[in-house]
Amino acid sequence: MTKPILYDFFATWCGPCRMQTPILEELEKKMGSAIEVKKIDVDQNMALAEKFGIRVVPTLIIEKDGAVVHTMEGVTDAVTLENILKPLVG
Repeated sequence: MTKPILYDFFATWCGPCRMQTPILEELEKKMGSAIEVKKIDVDQNMALAEKFGIRVVPTLIIEKDGAVVHTMEGVTDAVTLENILKPLVG
């Protein structure tokens, strides 16, 4: 079983995306190597953003064992993210 991957689809020009970054940094410190966070700049990775159907930034997608298990649009707080991720950690 693999660890969950949290994709952060963002854009450098997006104000809410800048608000999401420190939340994800806090989450990474708290959960450590139990999760993997990947930041995806939608302007530089349009094909990947299209594959995941990204229409809003920030969008957070949690993937486990190759399957999308949760999608959140807009800024999401650390407690909510931790509550979603904890059951997915091996």
